[in-house]
Amino acid sequence: MSNVDKNGNIHINWYPGHMAKTKRLINEQINLIDLVYEIVDARMPFSSKIIDIDNYTKDKPRILIVNKMDLCDKEETNKWVNYYKDLGYEVLPMNLEGNVNIKPLINLTEKVLEDVNQKREDKGMIKRKARVLVVGIPNVGKSTLINRLAGKKVVNIGNKPGVTKNLSWIRVNEHIELLDSPGILWPKLDSYNAFNLATFTAIREEILPLFEVVEYILRTLEKYYPEILKERYGLDVLDEDIVNDLEFIGKKRGCLLKGGEIDYDKVMLLIINDIKNGYIKGITFDRFEEFIDEEKGNN
Repeated sequence: MSNVDKNGNIHINWYPGHMAKTKRLINEQINLIDLVYEIVDARMPFSSKIIDIDNYTKDKPRILIVNKMDLCDKEETNKWVNYYKDLGYEVLPMNLEGNVNIKPLINLTEKVLEDVNQKREDKGMIKRKARVLVVGIPNVGKSTLINRLAGKKVVNIGNKPGVTKNLSWIRVNEHIELLDSPGILWPKLDSYNAFNLATFTAIREEILPLFEVVEYILRTLEKYYPEILKERYGLDVLDEDIVNDLEFIGKKRGCLLKGGEIDYDKVMLLIINDIKNGYIKGITFDRFEEFIDEEKGNN
C-alpha cells in the first residue's frame, strides 16, 4: 500500500474503487449543481482539502466550510482561513458537532446564489431550491452538516472513514436540496498528508503502521504544543526512542498486561483515541508558515 521514492518520501497508494466512481458520478451530474459545499478539517485545513476537486466541480460557486473549529488552534487555522479567502473562496468556519446555528450558512448560500437566481429570473424562470453538492475527505463532517441542515437525522454518521458509499439526493428543507457524496481522496498521498490524514482518522488505521502514526502525533505535539504533551501525558520532552515514552504513558495511564508489563497496543490506541474523540483540543497540524516556505522553495 506504500512505497518510498528516491528522496525518502513515503507514497501511500490507497484509493478504494468507490472514490474513483464518486468522481466520475460527480463529473456526470455537475451540470445539475448550483453550488458546492466543500468541507475541510480545521486541524488540517491543507491536508484535508481535496487537491483535484476543481477537475470535477468545474467553475461552480463554492463555500469552503472549515469544520471542527472547536478542536483546532484557532490562531493557526485562521491563517488558512485568510489564505483561502485571498484565493477567492467564500469561507465559513463552523463547529458542526455543537449546538450550531446553521443560519449563517443559509444566508451565505443565498448570497452566493444571487447571480444564479438573477439569471433564472432574467430568463423568466421561477426561483427553485438550491441544488448543492457536498464534498470532502472521509470523516470530515459531511453527514453531520446534512443532518444539521435537515434538523434531524437523515444520513448515518460514523467516526471512521467510509460510512457513505454512494451519491444520493436529499431534500433537507424548503430552500436546499443536497447531493451527498462519499469521502474522496486522491490516488497517491505523500507522507506529510498521509500522516495528518491518519492522525485525524480520514484514512483507515491499517493504511499506515500504528506505531509510526503515534510517533508522528507525539513529536508534532512536542514541536508545536509542548504544553499539551506535558498536560496530557506528563512528558516535558520525548526520548530519542519513542518506545520509552510509550512505556512512561502506559504506566501513568494504567495500560498494563498481567504481570505489570506495558500493553503497547493499548497505549497507542489511547493516543489515537485522544485525537479521534476530541479529548485533545487546540491543535492544528498544518502549519501555514511551513507551507509558505515550501511554496517559495518550489518557485
